[in-house]
Amino acid sequence: MTRPGLLDAASAAQIEAEASLEAKKLIAQTGKLSQLNTRFEIALNNMARGLSMFDADGCLIVCNALYRQLYDLPEALTQPGTPLSRIIAYHAAKEGCPNTVDDLRRQQNWIEQQTAELKHGTTFTHTHHLSDGRIILVTVQPLQEGGWVDIQEDVTAETEAQERIAWLARHCPLTEVANRFHLRETLEEAIQRLGSSKKLAVHLIDLDYFKQVNDTLGHAAGDAVLKAVAKRMRATLRDNDFVGRVGGDEFAIVQTDVAGPAQAAILAERLVRTLNAPYRVLGADAGIGASVGIAIAPDHGQDADALLRKADMALYRVKTCGRGSSYIYKSEDEAMALERMELTSALKDALHSGQLAIHYQPIVDVKAGTVTGCEALMRWRHPRLGLVPPSTFIPIAERSGLIFSLGEWTLHRACEDAAAWPSGLKVAVNLSAVQFDHGDLDTIVLSALGASGLDPRRLEIEITESALLRSEARTFEMLERLRALGVQLVLDDFGTGFASLNYLRTFAFDKIKIDQSFVGEITDQRDRMAIVGAVTGLARTLGIGPVAEGVEGLEQLEGMVVAGCQEMQGFYFGQPVPSFEVEAAVVACVDKLAQMTKPTALPQ
Repeated sequence: MTRPGLLDAASAAQIEAEASLEAKKLIAQTGKLSQLNTRFEIALNNMARGLSMFDADGCLIVCNALYRQLYDLPEALTQPGTPLSRIIAYHAAKEGCPNTVDDLRRQQNWIEQQTAELKHGTTFTHTHHLSDGRIILVTVQPLQEGGWVDIQEDVTAETEAQERIAWLARHCPLTEVANRFHLRETLEEAIQRLGSSKKLAVHLIDLDYFKQVNDTLGHAAGDAVLKAVAKRMRATLRDNDFVGRVGGDEFAIVQTDVAGPAQAAILAERLVRTLNAPYRVLGADAGIGASVGIAIAPDHGQDADALLRKADMALYRVKTCGRGSSYIYKSEDEAMALERMELTSALKDALHSGQLAIHYQPIVDVKAGTVTGCEALMRWRHPRLGLVPPSTFIPIAERSGLIFSLGEWTLHRACEDAAAWPSGLKVAVNLSAVQFDHGDLDTIVLSALGASGLDPRRLEIEITESALLRSEARTFEMLERLRALGVQLVLDDFGTGFASLNYLRTFAFDKIKIDQSFVGEITDQRDRMAIVGAVTGLARTLGIGPVAEGVEGLEQLEGMVVAGCQEMQGFYFGQPVPSFEVEAAVVACVDKLAQMTKPTALPQ
């Protein structure tokens, strides 16, 4: 018979052993759970996005460290059981919201709207724009048992990048005004909004002499000028007007709510005055101007393309009639534009079809009674239009780029013709300001001299002051290279530019041609006589020969003699003639000089 005490002890030992085993299992399980919790917490707090989980009552279950950081929440508000309403109220206060009764009502409405959205059982997103500029994208995922999980992502950089891309698609990054696409888009929208009695104006603005800034001061200075121009334009406009950069140095303005052309003209005049004011960029002065062409809607068109095209026609009129002003499109400009297009096309064929020719006008020395040379003047006889004047087709050639091939042809032809004349006669060839934009002008001149065999000293290259205004430094460099070839250099149309006297000091021209506007008025305007006398005196002091252009009568001849001019040119001495008539024209000029009934008293 077993003793009761021993049985109880054994049972107790077994029970204790089993309890110990269970305890160890529990400890092991607890350790594993703790390890899982630790790992979960590490994973949660190392997420690249903020995370928070709320129960069906809108109370916080869990959140990670990044969630706390995104909204700068205190520890007390990130504990399980914290109502979402408290978190929102705290965040609103930090964002500057005083949490008045109305504010709290709005917050509660927002919570109720989100709760209603959760009932659909689908993921949705919303965006928070924080006061410090950050943008937080929140993705909300409903839970089956109620409540939700949301992911908080800082998308500030991505959003700003997308906004920048969208902005760049419609704006010029340099000037920060609209680009051509956005301008046209805005213009179309403004046209659609026009009422029956409303008008708008399109101003097309081209900067005069801007290329000179780029060439003399550098592209950084040119960029600075463009920025300053855009800034001045914005300051000149009303809030409901719109400015854009069409390209290069060309801008456009959409002026809305215009009563009529007079109001558009007032703005254009203000723009010209504002943009013509001096610029100080990168420590240097930059002088440019502005020309404005204007079209009115609906008078001149009811779509963007038509208005921009007609504003361009108006701008062309400004630039051909004199820069630095404005002009409103007129119906007759359409015919002129069409004619210009036809002439451009015809001019391309003229070189190859024998329509172009060179005529030569004598240049005389009235004191010596001789002819010193002839100026080459291009002539175009169109098969249908007849004789097209150079004042018409030369600007077309410059605008279209045909001037380069025309200029090269003229140089070769003039040198070839002059090589057959008596050796004492020179030939003067005009070069367009545009031709100096190419850096091989000296090579072209050298080629013309070499092909013809003409002595370089018998070739005079005439340039106008506009060539110097376009690119003074580069033009002077080219002039030095031309002088190295042995040719003579003449400043044409002297007195019509901005700084002619300064150019005489800067570069030693061989001759200057006094513009015919001075010569034609010299007989009845004493101030003109005084100016011409001063210019010729200065030129002779500097060793430069003055030549009077446009002498058409004996009184003008005598007036220029008194003013100190010895060389002259004009219809009084002879009309331009083809090359084969040059020798006869020279004989006629010499005879006329010899037969003057009144002796010419020239200054000694």
